[in-house]
Amino acid sequence: MLIPHDTRTALDTVVDLMNTAPQGDGDDDLLDVQALRSFVRGHKISDVGELGTGDLRAVLDVRERFTAVFSAPDARIAATLINQLVAAAGTTPQLTDHDGYDWHVHYFAPGASVADHLAADCGMALAFIVVAGEQERLRRCEAPDCGRAFVDLSRNRSRRYCDSRTCGNRLHVAAYRARRKEAAG
Repeated sequence: MLIPHDTRTALDTVVDLMNTAPQGDGDDDLLDVQALRSFVRGHKISDVGELGTGDLRAVLDVRERFTAVFSAPDARIAATLINQLVAAAGTTPQLTDHDGYDWHVHYFAPGASVADHLAADCGMALAFIVVAGEQERLRRCEAPDCGRAFVDLSRNRSRRYCDSRTCGNRLHVAAYRARRKEAAG
């Protein structure tokens, strides 16, 4: 599956935003405006002005909407959710080349809030996945104590864990130990 750089970046941003939500007994990583500023800086989200508590609330709402898209049982429901998300953001597609990147499309209006920016650009990246008939690539980690979001970009759509070095390896080691214990008797 060929995914343009800007779409891949937006998909990574969706996943990272969703994974700021509490997982299991963990904390919410977007508890305050400072955490939102760090998220914006860390993801190099362009054209964002001063951030406040209203921006934080709006981004948390967008995060919940992305979560609903990931858990949508079929493409029709995912498409409806994405359409609502993108329409509410007031998309204004524009070609741009900034910060050393070649031409790509921004879907947010100039001066849009960070929530509208995320909803428009990331919503369109999710739309790309649905249009390509690849919604099943929007997944949650299968490790029982994890549940983090990820986009499965493996060739055969076989990825099961958010990170094979942590969740996948931990489960494989546990299964190995269980087999050895069973064999020992």
